[in-house]
Parts: sequence; C-alpha cells; structure tokens
Amino acid sequence: MPTIDAHHHFWRVARQEQPWRDPHHHAAIARDFEPEHLAGELAAAGVDATVLVQSVDSADENDRLAAYAARAPFVAGLVGWLPLAEPAAAHRELDRFRADALCGVRTLVGRDPLRWLRHPATVELCERLVERGLCWDVVPVTPEQVSAVGELAEAVPGLRIVVDHLARPPVERGAPGEAADWSARLAALAANPGVALKVSVGIDVLTAWERWDAAALRPFVAEAVRHFGPDRLMLASNWPVSLLRRDYGGTLADLTALLADAGLDEDGLAQVRGETAARWYGVAA
Repeated sequence: MPTIDAHHHFWRVARQEQPWRDPHHHAAIARDFEPEHLAGELAAAGVDATVLVQSVDSADENDRLAAYAARAPFVAGLVGWLPLAEPAAAHRELDRFRADALCGVRTLVGRDPLRWLRHPATVELCERLVERGLCWDVVPVTPEQVSAVGELAEAVPGLRIVVDHLARPPVERGAPGEAADWSARLAALAANPGVALKVSVGIDVLTAWERWDAAALRPFVAEAVRHFGPDRLMLASNWPVSLLRRDYGGTLADLTALLADAGLDEDGLAQVRGETAARWYGVAA
C-alpha cells in the first residue's frame, strides 16, 4: 500500500494573510513553501502521495491550492476552504469550485464553540457534502466543540469527519487531570463511527514546546490507537508547520515509531500510513 501524508500545506507569504502565524514564535515558517520544497522530502521519506490542506479562510485559497495540486503530481487530494458557519456562502463556493477538485473541506475554528453546527441550514449543507463525497476536517479541542461535532455526526451519519492533530493533546502541560479530560473527549469523538483522527502535531503543541519531544507524545498516540484503531487513524506531517521543531522525515519516522510502540503490527501500520486516508478521502497514490 502506498504511503500517504494525510495533511500538509503550501503557501506564499506575500499572497495571503495567516493570522494564526505569530511572527515572534513562528519565524522559521514565515517564508514560501511550495511543491518544489516538498518533493525531495517525500522521496527521501518514502511518501508516495499527499493530501493538501487549506491554511487560510478564503475562496482565493481554494484557487491557489487547486493551482498547486495541478502542478504537483504527488498531491492526491485537496481539503479546501468552505465557510460552514455561513451555509449560503458555502453553497455558492461549492457551486463555483469544480466538483472533482476537492476530497474534503475545512474552516479554521479556533475555540469557537461551534453552536452553528446545530443549525438546520448547516445540517443541510453537510448532507450536501455527503452527496459530493467530501470529508469535513476540524480540530475540536474543547468539550463544547466535541459535543457539537458529536451531535452533527449523529444528525448526518453519512458525513466523514476527520479530526486533525490528535485533537490537541495537552502534551506540554503534564497535568494528569488534563490528560484524562483529553482522553474522555477523544473517546467521545471515537464513539461516532464516522469520525477519523490524524496522528499529527498541531501548531499549539509545537509552539508550546521548546524542542521536539517524541517521548511526550507516546501516551497520547497510545490512547489514539486504543480509541480509534488503525482503520480510523491517518499519519500526517503537518508540514511545513512541523518544521518549527522537526524535519519532515524525522516527524513521520517518530510518529510511525510511536504507532508501533502502541502495538500496531505491519498491517495496522499500513492502514495508518495510507489505507485509511485513501479510503476516507477517496484518493489514490
């Protein structure tokens, strides 16, 4: 089975604003990252294909990413922007964008409680995503967000939901209570069969760390394996954000080793390294 990196980005800093990128903490990624910067890294790491994910909330971002995908043969799928909180605008963007250009959609939610997921118009929009075979990527990090995502999963059982970056584990805090709360949120998400999880590290954790600490991720990856199993886990680099603390190949190698430490055999690792992403997003290397 080919290896698929289920989450990375491209950008040119002069062409879009990225409010999430702090110039004081993220100077290492305040530069252009385009297909030619990643191609060699993929070859060295043995990665066959990727899923390219939006990092800016705008229709222009969709056009930029589509152009990247057209010139990067390794991009097997595109998770574009869709304003799910504004269903009328979201329908217009779905109508504008080529039907076969996307495998999923996302909007940056931060710590928004996501109450709009309960609105009938949003539920109807998500039913249209199901009809078009599109996943929804999201990073729920609060109990309110997890609850809202769970309610949507029940309301639209055919919707494939992809939770990014291990749902933001409290890696750097070291408080047992916070780890237990995160595990409970993860279990609640995993209770919905339409939810999958990316084994990747998000910008919050990377920013909080002074240096890369794979060992600190071990219990959280083990919990992810316990709750989701390999058929609902995807390996993902989050490149170039991951470059804040680790090189591309090292990031994937460390995460793969943690998955093996969590008990996955070769068949399980093959699922996480590509089969789950191929099945969930409907892409092929």
